[in-house]
Amino acid sequence: MNPERKARLAHRAAALFARLPWPLLRALANGVAWLWMRSNARESRVTRRNLELAYPELDRTGHASLHREVLRSTALQAFETLHLWSRPPADNLRTHLRERHGEALYDAALASGKGVIVAAPHFGNWELLNQWLASRGPIAVVYKAPDDPASDAFLQMARGGHNVQQVRAEGTAVRQLFKVLKDGGATGILPDQQPKAGDGVFVPFFGIPALTMTLVNRLAERTGAIVLYGWCERTGPGMQFALHIEAADPSVSNPDPELAATALNAGIERIARRDPAQYQWTYKRYTLRPEGSDEADPYATAKHPH
Repeated sequence: MNPERKARLAHRAAALFARLPWPLLRALANGVAWLWMRSNARESRVTRRNLELAYPELDRTGHASLHREVLRSTALQAFETLHLWSRPPADNLRTHLRERHGEALYDAALASGKGVIVAAPHFGNWELLNQWLASRGPIAVVYKAPDDPASDAFLQMARGGHNVQQVRAEGTAVRQLFKVLKDGGATGILPDQQPKAGDGVFVPFFGIPALTMTLVNRLAERTGAIVLYGWCERTGPGMQFALHIEAADPSVSNPDPELAATALNAGIERIARRDPAQYQWTYKRYTLRPEGSDEADPYATAKHPH
């Protein structure tokens, strides 16, 4: 079966699954989170270790409580995304986006003709944010393409559509983004993923040195583009979200990569602390360690629960 056919079948299956009543989907998400904890799955182990690193002030009870909340939120976000991908974006925005903060800021930045970089942390539901951005005009979204061609075709089908240009995070990506911004367009970047060794700088994130991308400051400094933070935060028991668009610290455009990355991470951390359960703590953010630090991979020993 060719990748496109597999992608179409997967998309239909996702659409059928997402038609289940929301209370049932929420219960299923809680069940998935319970299974992760019960089986000590990768999601559970990585989350536990990240919370130990990022929230050392919490006691064992506090860590356990936040651990459960994060896993429930993570499973819920996955089911929300299937729902969003299988319905018209206009319907999603009308039904699920209950609050909108900063729309005028984004529209003014786009109208300036300077280009706009939206730094979108893995917080809340970033797929709904993508749909909102596309509703305001063309947007180039950077993504890491899956190795499986069928999975990539599925993402193109699910995330694609009117006004969305998906840019693969590979060699030609920077050149494509420069052109978009030079032409006064907008691009969305998930700024809290660990880049390859040598492609970033180590700066604090929740008090721990984390290899952090320099792409945002390079693009902004060379094009003069306006940098904004954007996120869609879950606000209710159903699929209810609040859009937030905020100006980034001007330092994120500084030519000094360490100063810029420090400012970028500070903004991401501030957003994540709004509701720690909605941040993507299932991701291994601290795998690579500073050269010469003699620090071990902090996840290498995170095999078993306490």
